[in-house]
Order: sequence, then structure tokens, then C-alpha cells
Amino acid sequence: MKLNKDLDSLTAAAKKIRLLLLDVDGVLTDGRLYFSNSGEETKAFHSLDGHGIKMLMSVGIGVGIITGRNSALLEKRASDLGIELLYQGREDKLQALEEIMASTGLESGQICYVGDDLPDLPVLEAVGLGFSVPQGHPDITAAADAVTENAGGMGAVREITDFLLKSQNKYASFHLS
Repeated sequence: MKLNKDLDSLTAAAKKIRLLLLDVDGVLTDGRLYFSNSGEETKAFHSLDGHGIKMLMSVGIGVGIITGRNSALLEKRASDLGIELLYQGREDKLQALEEIMASTGLESGQICYVGDDLPDLPVLEAVGLGFSVPQGHPDITAAADAVTENAGGMGAVREITDFLLKSQNKYASFHLS
């Protein structure tokens, strides 16, 4: 992980996180949009990311999604993972964040966000901990607290979930003896 802040500051912020919010295209996927000749959309999600999401939720850290696009495939993936906070078609992601904070009672310092493009910037700047991916827009990778080594759609989210779990001393419980 490439740190834009010192590790102690990131770990301190990570200890406070109670909700991980994710962008989709470029974060949970590689950012490319695939369409068949009939106009049907397909997306590829990484199983490591999915398992990391389930690990977080199993220890009481919520996970939600804010995306500018609408996708039935995303609804299915979110449902499969047990993600209930799904905000699709939201160009104003900051407004979605404010709605999430109002409905959950969480403060900005308790929320981590992962984004890769300019619509994510207001949310990255508003939350307690912000991540981007290496293929993210340069303004976003500069504004993020850290940038993953893994690309979006290739385990970047798992890298973040592991960091959150380790920072909160909840990671070791997932190792089989």
C-alpha cells in the first residue's frame, strides 16, 4: 500500500471505522464496461474482495456501496454479499454519504470510503479514512490517505478490508489453526 499519510495516523483512523463505503466501477471492478451485442452489461468481481467484505461484516463493520451507475448485476452481487446499503444512480455521492450518516447515526470519522475518480473526491475528503486504487485519477490518488497496491477489481478491496481488520485487532480470528 502506498501511504499518503504516516502509518500511525492511518492505523488510528482505521480503529474508528464502523462502515466501509465503496465505489464500484474501478474499485470493485477493473473499471472497464462490457456490453454484449444485445446491450447486456457484464461485470467481473473478484472473490477475494467478496470474502473480505464478508469478513468485515462478520465482525460488525458495515459495508455499503455508492455508485453513479445503475446495474442489476450490482444488485445481485450486493445481495449475494449481504450488503444492504446500496445507493445506485447517485451522481452526487456526497449527498448519498449524508443520507447514510443520517440513517445509520454514524459520524464521518467512523466511515472509510474507496473511490477512483473525480465524483468520489467530495466523499474522500469528508470521511475519516479514504483509499484509492493505483489506476485511479491522479487527483484522487493524491487526495486519498493511501492507495492500494492491487488494482480495482483485482483484490484492492480485500487489501483494505485486511488493513481495517488488522488495525482493529480482528484479523487473527480468521486464521485456521
